[in-house]
Amino acid sequence: MGPGLSARRWACRRPRTISARLASARRELEDERLLGPIREVHRANYECYGYLRVWHELRRRGVQVGRDRVARLMRSDGLRGAKRRGRPPQTTERDQAAPKRPDLVERQFVASAPNELWVADLTLVRCWELALYLAFVIDVFSRMIVGWQLAAHMRTDMVADALKMAIAIRGPGTWVGLVHHSDHGSQYTSLAYTQTLSDLGVQQSLGSLGDALDNALAESWVDSLKTELIANRVWRTRSQLEIAIVEYIGWFNHARLHSSLGYLPPAEHEARHRASQRDRARTATNLIAGRQAPAGLSALRLENSRSIEQ
Repeated sequence: MGPGLSARRWACRRPRTISARLASARRELEDERLLGPIREVHRANYECYGYLRVWHELRRRGVQVGRDRVARLMRSDGLRGAKRRGRPPQTTERDQAAPKRPDLVERQFVASAPNELWVADLTLVRCWELALYLAFVIDVFSRMIVGWQLAAHMRTDMVADALKMAIAIRGPGTWVGLVHHSDHGSQYTSLAYTQTLSDLGVQQSLGSLGDALDNALAESWVDSLKTELIANRVWRTRSQLEIAIVEYIGWFNHARLHSSLGYLPPAEHEARHRASQRDRARTATNLIAGRQAPAGLSALRLENSRSIEQ
């Protein structure tokens, strides 16, 4: 019995203490049960998810848990999201002789549908064998990587291959009205590349050189790649690095949750857009059919009345 407590007060206090202990034990058991899926989500996503993305992924899997609880459990278990690293090496070399082209984006990286605005860039990645360059094309609407190419050089044909891959994946005609935005790198201002865009009817937009904000969305993806995949990992051969990048892009397009998309993967965001477009088209068709029905019915009634008069 505690000092200064009467027998009556102790007797009244004891049931509440037992109840509190039982509740605490239940919370501990529930915490231990939740740690399993939390660890699995964190491990399955390159161990780069912070508590917000882990919480959203758990909700997508039907696990009902509070956001703050996920943060507390991850903190107690030593699970952390990937930390952004420093600025990547400069890979842009401007061609001073290239013709000037306008900046059609002006740092407004928004699109209302797929294939309205693509951004392109390239970056340096390394393995033990050699340094490689990765060119990529992003659809701004869904943040999906629609084209990429890995090579040991920075020649124009590398970035052109990434563009051709994007065109092949998206399908014929999808680039009508498309704006292609990049920096003033010599690969993107070369005659061969600009001629390819011109032949397709794609509008070319160029940001300034050395200003990351003019191509911020592409720079952001490079930062994500370096933070989530490249950091703290080493590949011996080129083939190992290529496989790792292909797997990462597949995960990025089909599984990674994007805060700018309402914590949806790019592929799911585009699928929802297509479903919404089909629903709108179906609704419009039904409205047109509904408006035409009375006119057709009136004509039928008029025809019937004429036949009766005759």
